[in-house]
Amino acid sequence: MLICRDLPSLRSACAALRSNGRRLGLVPTMGALHQGHLALLDAARAAGADAIAASIFVNPLQFNASDDLARYPRDEDGDLAKLRDAGCDLVWLPPVETMYPPGSASVIEVAGPSKGFEGGARPGHFRGVATVCPKLFLQTGADIVAFGEKDWQQLQVVRRMARDLDIPIHIEAVPTIREADGFAMSSRNRFLSAAERTTAPMLYQIIKDVARKIAADAPITQVLAEGEARLTATGFAPDYLALVEAETLEPLAQTTTAPMRLLAAARLGSVRLLDNMGVPA
Repeated sequence: MLICRDLPSLRSACAALRSNGRRLGLVPTMGALHQGHLALLDAARAAGADAIAASIFVNPLQFNASDDLARYPRDEDGDLAKLRDAGCDLVWLPPVETMYPPGSASVIEVAGPSKGFEGGARPGHFRGVATVCPKLFLQTGADIVAFGEKDWQQLQVVRRMARDLDIPIHIEAVPTIREADGFAMSSRNRFLSAAERTTAPMLYQIIKDVARKIAADAPITQVLAEGEARLTATGFAPDYLALVEAETLEPLAQTTTAPMRLLAAARLGSVRLLDNMGVPA
């Protein structure tokens, strides 16, 4: 497994991996890897990648508070071991000054799907996502990139950005990887206490019940309100529980024939948890 920490070595290595018509898959991460990340490598291969590159970069533009950035979990040695075992071909570990050299003045703003929900709760977060992703795409020359559906809004922002900028890359969406009890895997889950970890799967159970009721034509406003009340009674502090049009993230007050998604964010102790699922039309 190649490890690159500067752009010249990265570009040389990626060119070699893409030689003779081979397709390169990319898995962008911020490290603290778990099985959900490793599933993205498999998904990129299944989508047609002949070689896989993973990036590990804790992107400061995605954080609106310095303490959140400092608190984000880091485990470079453990991450590299997991990627090596998973058959990753190359790991890109850029320093901040390589990604954002002194004097950098360009950022990318995506309207539409970045508005509201996580865009409202974490100002500037999607500007950071939409700025770092095309840099990673261009630095590696990847043909395929895999993103998890667990961060549904992020996936729609990246899709819109790539489409609007005519970036020739295939974006492979990968279903959320869950623990045996349904809890969505996330790097931040390690911050939950033992008691909170016992409660955490109820987020998935509650939104699953809400989605089922909406699919059965129950009144949407009422069902969402009941879902939020259940979250609160269970020990969560909900930020939102919303039914949206899956691609645009426009809130829905009634069902539609277009794909729909149920989005949820709730705090449990010091940890903010996200989850989502599709709702059948």
